[in-house]
Amino acid sequence: MKDMRQPAHHRSRGPGRLAGLLMALLVILGLSGSTALAAPGGTAQQTRSTVRVPARAMDAVAAMRPSWNLGNTLDAIPDETSWGNPKATRELFETIRAQGFRSVRIPVTWSAHQSATAPYTVDAAYLKRVQEVVDWALAENLYVVLNVHHDSWQWISKISTAHDNVLARYNALWTQISATFQNEPRTLLFESVNEPGFDNATAAQKTEFMNELNTSFHKIVRASGGGNKSRLLVLTTQGGTPSQDLMDDLYTTISGLHDSNLVATVHYYGWYPFSVNVAGGTRYDEVARNDLDDAFARMHNTFVARGIPVYVGEYGLLGYPDDNHPSRIERGEALKYYEHVGHAARVAGVTTALWDPGTYAYLNRETLKWRDPALFAWIKSSWTTRSGTASFDKVFVAKSSRITAQSLTLNRNGTEFRGLWHGDTKLAEGRDYTVFGDRLTLTAPALTRLTGDRDYGVNATLQARFSRGLPWQIDVVTYDTPVLSNATGTAAKFTIPTKYQGDQLATMEATYADGTNAGPTSWTPFQEFNSAFSPDYPNGTIILTTDMLKSLRDGEQATLTFHFHSGAKLKYKVMKSGDSVTGTAVKDS
Repeated sequence: MKDMRQPAHHRSRGPGRLAGLLMALLVILGLSGSTALAAPGGTAQQTRSTVRVPARAMDAVAAMRPSWNLGNTLDAIPDETSWGNPKATRELFETIRAQGFRSVRIPVTWSAHQSATAPYTVDAAYLKRVQEVVDWALAENLYVVLNVHHDSWQWISKISTAHDNVLARYNALWTQISATFQNEPRTLLFESVNEPGFDNATAAQKTEFMNELNTSFHKIVRASGGGNKSRLLVLTTQGGTPSQDLMDDLYTTISGLHDSNLVATVHYYGWYPFSVNVAGGTRYDEVARNDLDDAFARMHNTFVARGIPVYVGEYGLLGYPDDNHPSRIERGEALKYYEHVGHAARVAGVTTALWDPGTYAYLNRETLKWRDPALFAWIKSSWTTRSGTASFDKVFVAKSSRITAQSLTLNRNGTEFRGLWHGDTKLAEGRDYTVFGDRLTLTAPALTRLTGDRDYGVNATLQARFSRGLPWQIDVVTYDTPVLSNATGTAAKFTIPTKYQGDQLATMEATYADGTNAGPTSWTPFQEFNSAFSPDYPNGTIILTTDMLKSLRDGEQATLTFHFHSGAKLKYKVMKSGDSVTGTAVKDS
């Protein structure tokens, strides 16, 4: 992508020594009118802000709700545009603020711009660019979280074998960051390090290294003076993981520092099988819901209930959305997850930051428009209220058989069901649908009318409306059981001819005759969507990926079971022999 043109309305330079002293005094007093900002060269700049940061850390982090990540930008390797995003602009932060966000996390990877040997100097031009981006966000009255990002796995992870060098480089990095930003307003927060992991270390050593990095970060920032004396500092668990043992370790570190301006951070991407669609995690079911509830309850009980605020620095789904590939997570199931995250965060009293990689996900950085406005509407609604849903967002009506009534289960989520609509027309309860307890049933006559000529695919979309929140959309889909055909290919490229007939692929099982699992994900028969297999709806095929083909045992037949969202299951035999791959459809599977 081309870089976006930088905005013309940069901030003016500072007015001089007297005004600078006055602005510094305002920072010390915790006020935030016009605040002097120290540039790398020592020249003051001006940021106008109307944010009044609460004195208590808990209240300040609450004021940061909701939050957003400038992902894959300043954290890209080696440079800002290396991962497909345009350069950040002032207009980007104007958009984020206008969309209701109150804070942004600005991940920064410093490795390509810092010397790997003493004195570990950071390039002055890069520091200036980072400060420019931070200042734009601050000028839009956003809180900002600034961190050390992919350095975690690039060189910090080697602390077990190069302890003194890694710690010296880490300390030098934070010394320079602290000096550059020491007079920024208290709306700027520092985060120690992103998702740290430690190579070739025991569990005890990992705990020690994590504590050492967090405490060293704290000591350096506090000693740097200026606004850093009372700046909110964000400390992480190993890997940003919200497991109880790692959060207990972080609590021990934070409580031992005796500092009321500390914040705990973790990340949450959902129950892993659901987040990437592997191991049968095709639905946002009870297991996935419980995983989320338990994680947020742990955050609350470990930190919030003890007076320590929590900033969930990243949340989302690992495989969704992705405009470059077929959606691995069924849309309605994804919406349930986002709706639930917002609710759980409010119950737990934590602040969440949406991870946005930009290039293929939420906000289009070129147009500054949401790629999927309806998805963002669900995310935004979850900040303040609950929305009702249902057990699925589709009802499947077979074209080859007589139309019969179809049922779904309502998930009211504390709301009241108000009825079904087709466009502006309200359907008649008793004639078009019935409700018994939580069971919503569409009648055969209503489905006959809604399917019309019964073309394959979505024939009509209904809205289930509730007393608050967003309506739940239900697609009425005409389908027939998909048909797979025999095929030949190579060990590098193999596709299965598929007549989808209105249906959609949910997952794939792969096993050998001896009962062992086939495929790159050896711990489960249900392989990962888009990683081992992928539907190609426009061309009428199912693709077995290179990783899947490489994993197949030579000369041994594997049985693939394709599961579709209608409930249909189809078996298919595949055999790799040298560079040749043959596939055979199993009849009446």
